[in-house]
Amino acid sequence: MATGTGRGRALAYLALYAGLWGAAFAYLFYRQADWTFPLVSLGIFGIALSGLAWVLTRKAAPPPVPVRRPGLELAAVLIFLAVYALGFLGWGMGTLKDSLPEGQTKELVVLGVKLAVHVVAPALLLALLGAKLAPLFSTGLARKGFWPTLIVMGAIFIALLSVVSPSLKQIAALEAPVQVLAWAVPAAFVWVALEAGLSEEFLFRAVLQTRLAAVLRSETGAVVLGALLFAVAHVPGLYLRGAPGDDGYSTDLLQVVAFTIASLSPLALMLGVVWARTRSLLLVVLLHAAINILPFLPEFLVTWAGIAPAG
Repeated sequence: MATGTGRGRALAYLALYAGLWGAAFAYLFYRQADWTFPLVSLGIFGIALSGLAWVLTRKAAPPPVPVRRPGLELAAVLIFLAVYALGFLGWGMGTLKDSLPEGQTKELVVLGVKLAVHVVAPALLLALLGAKLAPLFSTGLARKGFWPTLIVMGAIFIALLSVVSPSLKQIAALEAPVQVLAWAVPAAFVWVALEAGLSEEFLFRAVLQTRLAAVLRSETGAVVLGALLFAVAHVPGLYLRGAPGDDGYSTDLLQVVAFTIASLSPLALMLGVVWARTRSLLLVVLLHAAINILPFLPEFLVTWAGIAPAG
């Protein structure tokens, strides 16, 4: 049972998040930037779905993840994240994509590089520090709450994206045959689970959040700070490689920071809750894939099924 001190610290971390999110939202409003999406993101992902994840995983009882040298490991991970955000998201990924012609080879190379940077490199870093890696890759299939959380929240994500994104119209416009969709949909799901789900969830949830929890001795603090760091890590990529048509892009660095905190951190907050409550890498990877599958599917059909866009 949580102690009064533990509850007080948890409330303090939540108050910190509310204050930073509110400041980011206020800056976007002041700059007359898009503030509607951040508000929707907070309401749906940060509050409603984070609360639902808490309820669905209430009986999960996951095993703890041992962290032998919390301070050293967190410091190493934070240095890695700084290099990753500036070197990879801010410059490396854009340079790589620009150097390769469009097509299947490019997609395979990008997938391999993302897995190397997000999974292999941080795993090697922790291994060099003597950390145990096996608990970070736990599937958690047998834990209570795994299947209800996956089915309920996965269905909500897909239904939500069906309404708020143009993905279904884009898919329909491609007029892909049913026999193509039969293999392309599951293949695209596996692909996006590896490229987006495994890459980001291993680095930010399994690696970063566990080290934050060990140092802070607070799961709530780890969820909150992990979500904020996840958001801020995307600033260099958007600020340095973004274009006027990209959501959140601006020549004002503070506006980009505000956008990432207000828009991206609520989603990371929700996934952080799922990880903290289940310690299941597979679950957060699959949920991440469920969020991305519909927007990703049209591109997958064009690249891998050879479906030409109409017109």
